[in-house]
Amino acid sequence: MILLTTSRRPTRRIRTLCHDFVRSVPNIVRINRGKLNLDGIAERAVELNANRIVVIDRWKAGPGKIKLFRIEQTGLISVPPLMYVAGVRLRREFEAKTKQVRSLVVTTEPENPTETIRITEQLSDFFNLPRLPIDEAATKYQASMHVSLDASQCTQITFMFIPQMVEIGPRITLSKVVWEVPL
Repeated sequence: MILLTTSRRPTRRIRTLCHDFVRSVPNIVRINRGKLNLDGIAERAVELNANRIVVIDRWKAGPGKIKLFRIEQTGLISVPPLMYVAGVRLRREFEAKTKQVRSLVVTTEPENPTETIRITEQLSDFFNLPRLPIDEAATKYQASMHVSLDASQCTQITFMFIPQMVEIGPRITLSKVVWEVPL
């Protein structure tokens, strides 16, 4: 199971992004952080039987970065990549209305650059989701976490309803991806 939380003083947009994540990714639980530090979040995750944590931090009144952590015997271990967010389009801003996603797969185009494929592999491993080509995923899964490049060559993570390939949101555009994550 995965625990999802925010920075200490989240904005409405960050809270909505967290709600959208919960509706889009199976086996994820959201908690309000309040005054908890990272160790407190780790303790809460252990109480909920979660072994991974996603923290969405704030930057200039919006989602700023997404940090991934794994809980080990030695404590909280930061997992690459550290993703800096350039922009977010929430689920309510899309026309397609769907219910909570029950089965999700990570997809990407085979001709994407190695950076995008590397992000796809890491997200698949962290969220414990299968990674398949789009045509194979259409027959087995309800939705897709699709990693691609947008028109300005920024990495984009979007959630799509597979049979019709309709974007259901959220869409997260990344400005920068850091692979050497500080402890």
